[in-house]
Amino acid sequence: MNIPNKITISRIILIPLFMFFLLAPLNFGDLLIVGHELPWAHLLGALLFILAASTDWLDGYYARKYNLVTNFGKFIDPLADKLLMTAALIALVQLGLLYAWIAIIIISREFAVTGIRLVAAADGQVIAASNLGKWKTVFQIIAVSALMLHNLPFAIIGFPFATITVWIATILTIVSGWDYFVKNKHIILKSK
Repeated sequence: MNIPNKITISRIILIPLFMFFLLAPLNFGDLLIVGHELPWAHLLGALLFILAASTDWLDGYYARKYNLVTNFGKFIDPLADKLLMTAALIALVQLGLLYAWIAIIIISREFAVTGIRLVAAADGQVIAASNLGKWKTVFQIIAVSALMLHNLPFAIIGFPFATITVWIATILTIVSGWDYFVKNKHIILKSK
């Protein structure tokens, strides 16, 4: 259990905490910003989500820099990412801040890609994340954060930042998923 793996575990531990602030019937009141309300509980949930999401970069950087890559880390890191994003998407749907069909597209893509990675791993192959996949992740994190923050501070000027980033994240999810399947169709079609 090295430092990068501990950082990854902390990402998993933060999931129920940010979910609690988003979904529990807490009444801390609202933060009023130029006529726009943001529940304090949602602000705390968003900050915990952003903290958790930032640990994804931190654990990978630390593991590569100090050559601390482990099999456990290879397993738990992508699992933590998927748990974090799935929990956030489902919470946003429950809060009425995200359409369910968008969450379904994103979650389905993650399951499908994970399935291909498992098949590849069984054959001793490792499939690295593509640049498209990395951009998809960045925009998913930005979109989820913006939704949790009720589009603040952009709501003040009437700019639909959260909506735009959700659409970019959804499009990148579809395109990167398609790219992933096309590049790895040999794994899907291969039979023993």
